Amino acid sequence: MATILLAIKPEFVERIFSGDKKFEFRRSIARRAVDKIVIYATRPVCAVVGAVDVCGVISGAPDYVWTKTCDFAGIEREFFDSYFNGRNVSYAYKLGHVVRFEVPRSLSEFGVRTAPQGFVYIEG
Repeated sequence: MATILLAIKPEFVERIFSGDKKFEFRRSIARRAVDKIVIYATRPVCAVVGAVDVCGVISGAPDYVWTKTCDFAGIEREFFDSYFNGRNVSYAYKLGHVVRFEVPRSLSEFGVRTAPQGFVYIEG
């Protein structure tokens, strides 16, 4: 199993912490099985703010993935459709237990120099 660091917009990070967003959508996923995501909140926060366990991955045509995730997507259908526009396959990490760090951490504490465009494997 692997741990990855994902860059996520602060508004979506807050929805993950509140429990409104129980899926993290991606156009591509890690090749290795992921059991934990470390959350980097993008601008203006620019810090590693928490971690979440991954309980599985849902993949398939965007309409299929939306049907399976819409109740706890944490995003609107319009945003989802725009994000996956022109894609035949979409992915959703199913999020489990979430931990918010009391003190945000720097990327360097995880051996990362710059925020990833997609994801980066890190030591769990």
